[in-house]
Amino acid sequence: MTVHPEKEWNEAEAILHSLQDDIMVTNVDGVILRTSETTGKIYGVETDELIGKSVYELEKEGLFTPIVTPMVLKEKKKVTCIQTTKRGKKLIVTGIPVFNPQGELVRIVSYSHDITELMNLKEYLRAMEEDMERVKSELIMLRDKHAFADGIIANSASMKKVLDVSTRVAEVDVNVLLLGESGVGKSHLAKFIHNRSPRCKGPFIEVNCGAIPDSLFEAEFFGYEAGAFTGASRHGKIGLAELAEGGTLFLDEIGELSILNQVKLLKFIQEKRFYRVGGTKIREVDFRLIAATNQDLTTAIKEKKFREDLYFRLNVVPITVPPLRERPEDILPLIEYFLKYFSEKYNRTKTLDGAVIQKLVYYTWTGNVRELMNVIEQLVVMSSSSLITVENLPSHIRAPYDSLSFGEEDHRTLPEILANVERQVLTRARKRYKTTFEIAKALGISQPSVVRKMKKHKIK
Repeated sequence: MTVHPEKEWNEAEAILHSLQDDIMVTNVDGVILRTSETTGKIYGVETDELIGKSVYELEKEGLFTPIVTPMVLKEKKKVTCIQTTKRGKKLIVTGIPVFNPQGELVRIVSYSHDITELMNLKEYLRAMEEDMERVKSELIMLRDKHAFADGIIANSASMKKVLDVSTRVAEVDVNVLLLGESGVGKSHLAKFIHNRSPRCKGPFIEVNCGAIPDSLFEAEFFGYEAGAFTGASRHGKIGLAELAEGGTLFLDEIGELSILNQVKLLKFIQEKRFYRVGGTKIREVDFRLIAATNQDLTTAIKEKKFREDLYFRLNVVPITVPPLRERPEDILPLIEYFLKYFSEKYNRTKTLDGAVIQKLVYYTWTGNVRELMNVIEQLVVMSSSSLITVENLPSHIRAPYDSLSFGEEDHRTLPEILANVERQVLTRARKRYKTTFEIAKALGISQPSVVRKMKKHKIK
């Protein structure tokens, strides 16, 4: 049998089909003249079926888009683009013009590489970068923040009630509004609720609404895309809201927000969806909301400074933190706690003189727990000796305290000092209030405790 190699084997065709890439040859009208065997596999059809068909018709059928042929015809030079197939694959396609000896464009040769995995990897890396940026932002927010390792100190009945309500509400994802004077520990109570909630392993993102300029609030809170405005980072920025994914979003000083930003916040709270500034992609975030303020929001609503609908969104479970002056039982434990905390922090062994303890216990802490913490930190840092004396106290605390007087030099034991403090506080309260129920309410203890303590100190 005579074999005719030229009929059974074509060198050019063999070379074409040996290539693993998609190669396609069309005429200037876009009609496919030749393809490699890989082409059909990439587009999910039989390779032979492509011969004689127009790339324009195949694009209309959804087999691939965009097509490179018209681009090459227009540019008359090599063109590269990203093409998407019917199966969702991503291909990088390069079209090359072929000219005859007269300089006329007669053929377009295109070849492609499947970059689907590369695109997926790029998306994965982008998500990883966002996660890393999220962690970085969280670490920056947590840096240099004070945290009470032993939790909130609550010896008084009023604070015990606050902690009881906070513990119960922590178990469910209900919105909480913390009320109370500045410095009473609202942010710490918010962290207390977070740590006892099912979201405790997620982030705790604190947003001080009063510290962010009104014009920058949207960009800081929702984040922004690259080039969203003049001065914006070329990489864009993740907003504080987005950082709270899976955790707790704590909005401190909520009463400081402008009406315009209150509207944006209300929509976000309702939908838990938002756009970054300059962005077109809608983003969703899963979080638990806690807000806090030292303002009377009901008055602010009447004065048209706070939206009523936002107030009702926030005020699902209100918790009022009492000022330190209304819970004197907590003062001494707080003094001891802060003394130990700052002594360890600054590696200094410090003790308080009995007269210093008296002054601190009797002082009316208008700045609440924050003021007490700052004073103790100052005493630990500034005192030159291990024993902190009255001379080390700030002048406004060192001065005699109204009706409660005591000597500068006092060498009584701590139980004797505390008994004397309790007697004097009860004596003063007895003169101010008419009934033991009123005394109990003012001091944050039960009425039977007032009767028992007054009997102990022989106060009538």
